[in-house]
Amino acid sequence: MLDTKNIHITRNSESKIAQLNPDNIEFGKLYSDHQFVVYFDGKEWKDASVEPYQPLTISAASPAIHYGISIFEGLKAYKHDSGKIAVFRPDKNIERLNLSAERMCMPKVPEELYYDSLDVLLDLDRDWVPAKEGTSLYIRPFLFSDDDYIGIRPSQSFRYMVITCPVGAYYSQPVKVKIEDHYVRAVEGGSGYCKTGCNYGPSIYPAQLAKQKGFDQLLWTDGKEHKYIEESGTMNVMFVIDGKLITPKLGDTILNGITRDSVLTLARDWGMDVHERKVEVAEIVDAIRSGTLQEAFGVGTAATIAHIEAIGYKDEMLQLPKVEEREVAPKFLKTLDDIKAGRTEDKFGWLRMI
Repeated sequence: MLDTKNIHITRNSESKIAQLNPDNIEFGKLYSDHQFVVYFDGKEWKDASVEPYQPLTISAASPAIHYGISIFEGLKAYKHDSGKIAVFRPDKNIERLNLSAERMCMPKVPEELYYDSLDVLLDLDRDWVPAKEGTSLYIRPFLFSDDDYIGIRPSQSFRYMVITCPVGAYYSQPVKVKIEDHYVRAVEGGSGYCKTGCNYGPSIYPAQLAKQKGFDQLLWTDGKEHKYIEESGTMNVMFVIDGKLITPKLGDTILNGITRDSVLTLARDWGMDVHERKVEVAEIVDAIRSGTLQEAFGVGTAATIAHIEAIGYKDEMLQLPKVEEREVAPKFLKTLDDIKAGRTEDKFGWLRMI
């Protein structure tokens, strides 16, 4: 059994921290000084280390390259006034990572190994966690096949890694989304509930087509009839109709978003009327036209809360109520931000302090 208390650390001799401008942080453009890596040899985890952030050496025959045998997670860390680092709901990420691992015939990452990888890496790179409002340190744990074998079979060797990067807002403005009624993100019986690389690559082309028409993202629909809304490309989606908070019910085609779960937890704690169920495209379109749809917004780790200002349906652009007049989504955003920053009580035990 790997003793994670003896993680070998090689410090970066030339820090890039001077390149970090807290007033202008682009998402995913600048990475912190170090990365965590550990290997699975088919039987056990070994050789855990922290090393300078650098390019990887990998076999050209790796199934991660050829067949998408890779999974990942995304979570964030925040700097408190005390100087401590708060990681938001990391327990949900390891739960989902290992759910994805099972679906992809990969070894589960032991929880002790996962938490140690976060603790040692974030402690070493704590200066990379920006303190300015609206910023955070994005954390990307990932696991991929490290086999030197081009055949199609369950892999034997794997590499688990963690990298981090300071980020600002993923969406700096309200977004326009298009209801996708041709391309499919996921189908029942597939891997749509997993965070695996092979789910995301094929979604880029239809999203690019939508961007050419002025949209920021897609609203994916079910793969059978394109009758029901499922999720957006980078986030789950929620609607407020006649005071009710409505979101698509989870299944094997929808990612179990951690921000989604957090918003629903807050909503129920506040006594809101919450509905997790199938959401028909026609219902949303009718609610916009009748004026009963009060708000629509995306929820995700990268985006946190992203206001949806317009929805494209067939050849029509349906405008939603003005963002300035909304009350529900801003309340969720402020509450989540206050919990993450330590300005209000963490009554649900969501923060891991480092």
